[in-house]
Amino acid sequence: MKDLLTIDQLGADGINEIMKAADSFAEVCQRPVPKVPALRGRTVASMFFEDSTRTRTSFETAARRLSADTLNFSAASSSVNKGESLRDTVETIEAMGVDAIIVRHRSSGAPQQIAKWASASVINAGDGWHAHPTQALLDVYTIRQEGRSFEGLRIAIVGDIRHSRVARSNIEAFSALGAEVTVVAPPTLLPPHVDALGAKVSHDIDAVLAETDVLYLLRMQRERMDQALVPSLGEYHRAFGLTPNRASRLADNALIMHPGPMNRGVEISPEVTDDPRVRVLNQVTNGVIVRMAVLYLVLSSAAAERSAS
Repeated sequence: MKDLLTIDQLGADGINEIMKAADSFAEVCQRPVPKVPALRGRTVASMFFEDSTRTRTSFETAARRLSADTLNFSAASSSVNKGESLRDTVETIEAMGVDAIIVRHRSSGAPQQIAKWASASVINAGDGWHAHPTQALLDVYTIRQEGRSFEGLRIAIVGDIRHSRVARSNIEAFSALGAEVTVVAPPTLLPPHVDALGAKVSHDIDAVLAETDVLYLLRMQRERMDQALVPSLGEYHRAFGLTPNRASRLADNALIMHPGPMNRGVEISPEVTDDPRVRVLNQVTNGVIVRMAVLYLVLSSAAAERSAS
């Protein structure tokens, strides 16, 4: 696994290998000095062509806890604005001696293309509407942390499925581990070939609440209003938001998850964010742990590959 580009390339065995490694790094993160020399002497570069707080910070924290050096690339202040091509930018970054490149890009498929150009390992931190594998992995870890078996686990993903890379990667990960996934959204927020996702489909959140073990809410992008995909954010909240009344219909041991940042009053009512079943902060914490595992395994694999050749 020189690169991590999608969940599909891992399968259940690959996901479970990352989960086991994450368990080891969870212990590291509990230490007074949460740092190990596992990647000392390695350099990890972040190339983010989209704004990000959680993912970028999480990866940088993970790299530093593994004792790697970090290099940050910002598209807003780079030569990209002067007309430099993506390939030239990648080759310039790699010429600085980096071992791994973490990429977030607005265009689907950009990390895959970069992986063809670069000899360094490439990790997809989100590309277009396509994939966000480390988000799915940290979500798997968060559910697994609760002692839940994925076999037969009923997971409902609610919101803008059509434009969500998180939804696609999570469906792949949850399904690979044996969960039953249902996507819940109005028809305008579902992709044209929704059957290809491999999940059940519902247009009624109230119909699935009582039979849901994990309720996963997606962030509603405000630009969808300009595209007239929903009448209003208020209407979306009334039809699909997690209100106190809807939360009361979830099982006592159900989990409520969200990739963040939450739009209070849109996907979730402000009162519900304090519900003890909400695991949003756990997801943030686990993001660092899982990304430590990913960086370690990817760079260890790449080193083994070079030694073998």
